[in-house]
Amino acid sequence: MAITSEVRFDATYDVVVLGFGGAGATAARFAADDGAKVLLVDSAPEGHEGGNTRYSAQLIGTGSDFDQTKKYYQNLTAPMNLDEKMIDTFVEGMVNTPKYVKNYLGVEPFSWREHFPEKGGFARNAYEEFPEYDGVGSYDFTTVHPGMFDAALWQNLKQQISHRSQQIDVLYSTPAVELIQDPASKTITGVVIERDHVLRNIQARNGIVLATGGFENNQTMLEDNLGASNLAPLGTLYNKGAGVRMAQEVGADLWHMNNFESLGLLHGMAFSVPKNHRGRLMIAEQNNAVAHGSAFVVGDDGTRYFNEAEENRHGHIKNHGQWKVPLNQDHPYLIFDSAKKKELDADEIIGQYAPYRENIVVADSIEELGQRIELDPDNLQITLARFNQAALDQNDPEFHRPAETLKAFETGPIYAVRMKQTVLNTQGGPRRNSRAEVLDTKGEPIPHLYSAGELGGICANQYQGGGNLAECLIFGKIAGQNAAVTKEDMPEQVVTNSENSTFMITSDDRLKEQNYETGPDQYIGRSQAGIGGDIVVRLTADHDKNLKNIEILQQSESSDVGVSALKELPHKMVEQNKVDVDAVAGASTSSHALRSAVEDALDQIK
Repeated sequence: MAITSEVRFDATYDVVVLGFGGAGATAARFAADDGAKVLLVDSAPEGHEGGNTRYSAQLIGTGSDFDQTKKYYQNLTAPMNLDEKMIDTFVEGMVNTPKYVKNYLGVEPFSWREHFPEKGGFARNAYEEFPEYDGVGSYDFTTVHPGMFDAALWQNLKQQISHRSQQIDVLYSTPAVELIQDPASKTITGVVIERDHVLRNIQARNGIVLATGGFENNQTMLEDNLGASNLAPLGTLYNKGAGVRMAQEVGADLWHMNNFESLGLLHGMAFSVPKNHRGRLMIAEQNNAVAHGSAFVVGDDGTRYFNEAEENRHGHIKNHGQWKVPLNQDHPYLIFDSAKKKELDADEIIGQYAPYRENIVVADSIEELGQRIELDPDNLQITLARFNQAALDQNDPEFHRPAETLKAFETGPIYAVRMKQTVLNTQGGPRRNSRAEVLDTKGEPIPHLYSAGELGGICANQYQGGGNLAECLIFGKIAGQNAAVTKEDMPEQVVTNSENSTFMITSDDRLKEQNYETGPDQYIGRSQAGIGGDIVVRLTADHDKNLKNIEILQQSESSDVGVSALKELPHKMVEQNKVDVDAVAGASTSSHALRSAVEDALDQIK
């Protein structure tokens, strides 16, 4: 933290927003709408901004009745305590979500409860995640269109920034390093950013909004706060806890530091990937495949530790009356037989996934398998014997897995593949109040400092899907508007403006339009429908629209399945001489965006 009575600033803005995800985009937009000149910075390179909003299901938590939704949220929080004014602010925002989407995002709100009312279906299980709690009938999801997991909300929020390019400057690959604080009044007067490997001091006349997300990619923070040694992130790789650290340095109180959400296979797991790589989210059919039949999961000591067939609620499973994320295992394994392996190999998602295919360990006996995966062979042998007996008896006395999900192992080879518990996001960070002001350890606002989104998220215990995106929109708006209010308490002695500074900010968003060269029978096609934004292709085709070659010139898709789709589909399109080829499994959004870009190029052939 820079605490000094004299600062040479390289640039001055009314509001500076740190973090270009859902919360940061919302804060910057509303600050600009209230007349502020805004700087929006993000540590991610262009095309990889968006935080976890980009990767989420795009579901916004919504309430139809204030009293009932409040009751439901209080049940989710219990037995923890949360300031009632914060709950009221959050619930009021959720009740107003449909109006928000229509008035501020410019689209008709799509209600999941209205369109998917069937009991027991995936959608209803999602928006009634805790059906046993009073008030659940008032909870809903709102989306900006009927789809999900397609970055549609994120693209809308990003476009809101582009439409305000005269009021908002955007800098990518520009991490915030520390906040600048007046030593006497404790007012936050600016921020130090790193631009092109040079530290720059940026003044914020009226406020700074922390919207840098959580710490799911900071190993030390994971170990210190979650007691977890080995988690696989499902979202952005750029949430590294910078906001937590900067807030601490200026005296912020912290809350909800041990809260995190999970999702995926089993109790919220993925096939193991190396550190600093995203795990692959698999649900529905893939979860049924690994959770039923001749397969079980063991923890670090080679024994089972949960009911594999129990449906998780964002990683929470039943623990003596409360829903909790299981204690993280450092190296859990899925154990299965030849019959299950054939089933997994045949699955269109699992069977093609390299971290599954390339990491299978096989042995002739459970004892040999234990030695190969470095787990206690005796424990593994006992675990297998107990599981087989439970399958024969159609009764699992240890974990009460339903009888129809149990199948004894066949004789022959036995297999293992390493798993990891996933982390969707962390909730912990600086404590905020209902005005989105960051509070110090005495409960007083730190002047001119605000926060929104998952950094210091409101969730105090059990998480209901849609809550984080609701929080991004609700508190992003509150933070942006409060930060934009003209302040009269800026310490004069803090600021030494440098009119001779050679540092000039030109928004990265104004530099991205690029012209691409074309030769004979070549056409440039564009689509904005990708997960990461624009996809640009150079198509080579004759006058009869026969496809000769497709080159990807620009894309920012997810580095796993999205990029795989862009590598695979151009060849298929040319080979089959058509655009409408089968999408790559698990990458339908990227596949659709590529088709749109190629079609855009084809439309230019007259």
